Amino acid sequence: MKNSIKLISNRALFYLAILPVSCGIFAWQGWAWWSWVSGPLVTNTSSTQSPEENAVTIKIPVGTYGQQIGEDLEAAGIIRSATAWNFWVKWLGMQNSDLEFKAGTYKLSPTEPLSAIADKILDGDVVKLSYTIREGWSIQQMAEYLEAQGFFPAADFIAATKNIPYDKFPWLPSNIPHLEGYLFPDTYKIEAEQNTAEAIINQMLGQFEKIALPVYQKNQNNAENFNLHEWVTLASIVEKESVVAEERGVISGVFNNRLKKGMRLAADPTVEYGLGIRQTKEKPLTYRQVETPSPYNTYLNIGLPPTAIASPGLASLEATLNPDDTEYLYFMARYDGTHIFSRTAAEHEAAIAEVERMLSSQ
Repeated sequence: MKNSIKLISNRALFYLAILPVSCGIFAWQGWAWWSWVSGPLVTNTSSTQSPEENAVTIKIPVGTYGQQIGEDLEAAGIIRSATAWNFWVKWLGMQNSDLEFKAGTYKLSPTEPLSAIADKILDGDVVKLSYTIREGWSIQQMAEYLEAQGFFPAADFIAATKNIPYDKFPWLPSNIPHLEGYLFPDTYKIEAEQNTAEAIINQMLGQFEKIALPVYQKNQNNAENFNLHEWVTLASIVEKESVVAEERGVISGVFNNRLKKGMRLAADPTVEYGLGIRQTKEKPLTYRQVETPSPYNTYLNIGLPPTAIASPGLASLEATLNPDDTEYLYFMARYDGTHIFSRTAAEHEAAIAEVERMLSSQ
């Protein structure tokens, strides 16, 4: 009897001793498994290589459940285990009952751990497309640029600029044929899911409303007495003529002086816009082109053209409302970006001759 009790005691001691060891082994194995399945699928061996270099684009539709996201991520080679994903999602759900994954297009890298990937989708860190609209670009130039960047066909953008969104932007002048001049030049970002011509146009109009419109409203009783459309139209001409920033105010002053005197603006960029061409030093405007009738030809027509010819930047918009106080009525381009300014027609003719001599000597 004593031997039996002793045997049972020895066995109990054995199991008591082995139990913590077994639990430790199982815990270590479980942790090792979790570290493996939740860790990066691909090890980034280069310290200079960013996660974006291995990123995979994946789209998560609206209403996709967490389990389906895990299966999609595993199938795309972004995570090692959909099972591990489900464990992690359930754990996060215990911490936050309002847990919600955001639909959209994501760039996710297999060099990132599972937790970081989950955080991106929870935070809605979706892919954003970047585009830059330059000062002085016309709608046509914007359309060509956006098409070249892979956004959408140029024709789609041009067509969309003819649909004036008065419901969203009631300050837009009535009866304008298109949005030339009102698409504010800047650098923008837009979510890939929202990549449409209408959305991009709304972004640019929103920026005009935010940055340019207050400038006009602050100076609504400007000395030049321009309405909004006249302001934008003249500013677009100032923008196209002002290559050197220091001359912007003077050029604005010249145009304002000519308008007050009832003189034609005689601005080359308006002729180019009307004909759909771009002159260069090698191919300047010809006399025939300058004499071609067009609503935009300010060599033939007195006053402003019917619309802007490009998108003016803030500097040109401000210079149009606050031109330099000058007696100049003419300027001649030197083709290096600068101009020769003149007070009289005789001075202007001399400036033309000077530029022609410079060109012929090159």
